Amino acid sequence: MDRIYPPFQTPDVQAAFAAFPKTARPGLLALRRLIFDVAEEAQGVGPLAETLKWGQPAYLTPVTKSGSTLRLGTPKSGGIALYAHCQTTLISDFRSAFPETFAYEGNRAVLLAEDAPISDGPLRLLIAAALTYHL
Repeated sequence: MDRIYPPFQTPDVQAAFAAFPKTARPGLLALRRLIFDVAEEAQGVGPLAETLKWGQPAYLTPVTKSGSTLRLGTPKSGGIALYAHCQTTLISDFRSAFPETFAYEGNRAVLLAEDAPISDGPLRLLIAAALTYHL
């Protein structure tokens, strides 16, 4: 897992990525990169903190408190997942806008196949909405 950009913020997060199944790692790293890219471009987000929550890589906006936490993981059903806080409307709003584009796990996750292309389209909108949820 060399040449990860941006570098992992903690050894614990790096270990969490190393522990993911080898087949899931590229997609999760692509989601991670997209989260950092969106945070850099979104107005009012500020620096991201990368930490672990429930053993999963989590992304927070501790300086501005503009956003709701996003997490990355591998669901029991397989594939990869982008998790949002289940008490927000993030996933339900996203599902309303893109009902057929993705699979969903209740109000908590967008589910993707391990080999799904991580595009700059709809997922960028979800990430931006999460990182600016409290603005």
